Amino acid sequence: MQEAIILVGGKGTRLRPLTNHTPKPLLSVAGSSFIRHQIAKLMDAGVEHVVFATSYLASLFEEEFKDFSQDLAISYAVEEVPLGTGGAIRNAGRLLRGDDPDAPVLILNGDILSGVDLRALLERHETQDADVTLHLTRVLDPRAFGLVPTDEDGRVLSFLEKPKTAAEIVTDQINAGCYVFRRSVLDAIPADREVSVEQETFPQLVAGGGRVFGHTTQEYWRDLGTPLAFVHGSADLVSGRATSPLVDGPSEALIHPTAVIDPTARVTGGSTIGAHAVIGAHVVVDRSIIGAHVTVAEGAQVHESVVDHDSTIGEESLLREVVVGCHSHVGAQNELPAQLRLSCGIRIPAQGVRVSGTAVACPTVH
Repeated sequence: MQEAIILVGGKGTRLRPLTNHTPKPLLSVAGSSFIRHQIAKLMDAGVEHVVFATSYLASLFEEEFKDFSQDLAISYAVEEVPLGTGGAIRNAGRLLRGDDPDAPVLILNGDILSGVDLRALLERHETQDADVTLHLTRVLDPRAFGLVPTDEDGRVLSFLEKPKTAAEIVTDQINAGCYVFRRSVLDAIPADREVSVEQETFPQLVAGGGRVFGHTTQEYWRDLGTPLAFVHGSADLVSGRATSPLVDGPSEALIHPTAVIDPTARVTGGSTIGAHAVIGAHVVVDRSIIGAHVTVAEGAQVHESVVDHDSTIGEESLLREVVVGCHSHVGAQNELPAQLRLSCGIRIPAQGVRVSGTAVACPTVH
């Protein structure tokens, strides 16, 4: 039986306010919760049992999959205290059903959108008789990441901290957040304390002569941890730059059948429009996510932004790289600057926030 663990315990603080009420892996991406895209990919790779390593709002994962009837068994390992990546893996490992110490266990981070071929990763692990195989990806600018150099056979040489100087950039390979563990190696991780796989488990294996290999690819890869990356990941799935078994081919937009789109509106760039949303006349929605029961009024423009459910965007307002929390109201003719995040339930009056000035008279008597 092929088994897997998905690490979904993080609080997703960089995606607030979207994650104030929803764990990051349960946020909607290209029409489905992100974790459902991962589940579909695992099933395509032959996985029969998956364990969710949960912590934050853990009960919502069971709620999400309570009616899941496909041919996949799901278990839930709740992390009561912070255990780090290694501790979370070990804690979830208690619920694995196989008992073969050499069996491979797939492990995915719950916030990585990746095009890696999981069957090829498992085959690489078996061919190398590895203790651990890491999916590595190449990035143009590795300064924001820890580096993972390998030898000519792909054997990992070390795990390096983020480089501070050009001389420290010895490779463009980074950990892509997907691994295969030999079951016995997973079971050896301490279960009673916080453990980091990158800072403790992997370096100790390498130092002790363990067989740790990298599987380096240049497939699509994106960490969905920030609002802009989250929006782009969703748009890439819709437009076909990234793939998922749950998305039917590339398109300009993914529009829920119950949404109402005015004929003069333009929805482009891989945008997603949720259930019962209303998109008004001459609206532009580009490379954005519009949640369920959202109304975008006439002439508004929404670019590379997320508008969470049950919110309204007023006439001729402009949003660019903005996150609007649920149940919020942005009045008419607002211009919201990039990187702005509106908390859930916020109300902005007409022309309350503008980058450019207006000729509207001041209502205050001077």
